[in-house]
Amino acid sequence: MKVLAINGSPHMDEGNTAMILNPFLDGMKEAGSEVEVFYTRKLKIGACNGDMSCWFVNPGVCGQKDDMQMLLPKIKEADVIVWASPVYYAGVTGPLKNLMDRQLPNHVQGGLSAKKQMIVLVSTCDAWELSMFDPMLMQMKAIYTRPDGSCDFAGALLRPMAEGVKEMVKAGETGLVDGIFRAAREAGRQLVKEGMISEELQKQVSRELMPRDAYYKAAQMMMEQAQKAMKK
Repeated sequence: MKVLAINGSPHMDEGNTAMILNPFLDGMKEAGSEVEVFYTRKLKIGACNGDMSCWFVNPGVCGQKDDMQMLLPKIKEADVIVWASPVYYAGVTGPLKNLMDRQLPNHVQGGLSAKKQMIVLVSTCDAWELSMFDPMLMQMKAIYTRPDGSCDFAGALLRPMAEGVKEMVKAGETGLVDGIFRAAREAGRQLVKEGMISEELQKQVSRELMPRDAYYKAAQMMMEQAQKAMKK
C-alpha cells in the first residue's frame, strides 16, 4: 500500500501537527505500508492561476513548472493520501491549500486514479474546543466524498489543545498524553489492515485532557510568563 502524506505546517517535524501525524504514519509502516512524506515549506508550488489550460489546452498538464510536476503523479498513484495541517484561520494553511488547488490536472476526465483512494485528515489546534475543526472537516468531506466512489474519506485524527499536549510532554507528564499517541499509531495500523479508522480511536486522539476553564487559565499564565521573559 502506497501512502502519501503532506504536512502543511510551517514548523514541519517540530510542529504540533507532527506529534499526531508521525505516530499515525509509524503505525502504517508497521502494518507494511510504503510511506512518503512531503512538507509544503520545502516545496516550491505556486497558486493555481485558474486559466483552465490543464483542461482545455493541454488536458491533464499544468502550465506551471514547479514541484507539482513531481507531486501530481504521486498523488494519482497513492492508495492513501494523508493531509496534515494545523488550524490557523478556520482551514488548512495557505501553502497546503495552494497544493490542493493545483490537483486540478488530475481531475480532467480520464485523469483520475483508476483505483479507489482513501483520504485521511490529521489536524491540530491550540483551542480547547473540538468544534474549531468543523470548517476544515466539512471541506475535506465535501471534496473527497464522491458519487463515483473514487475516494473514501476514511477518518480524521483531530487534536485540540495541542500546545498543552506539547507542554505536558516537556514537563514529563506523559501519563496523560501517551494514550493519544498510542491511539494515533493504532489508527495507522487499523487503516492499513481494515481500510478504516474506528470512531473510538478517533475519539481517543481527540479526548479531553482537562476542563476548558482550567486549560485557558494555564494558557494565560504561560503567555504572561513568556512576555515577562521577553522583557528581561
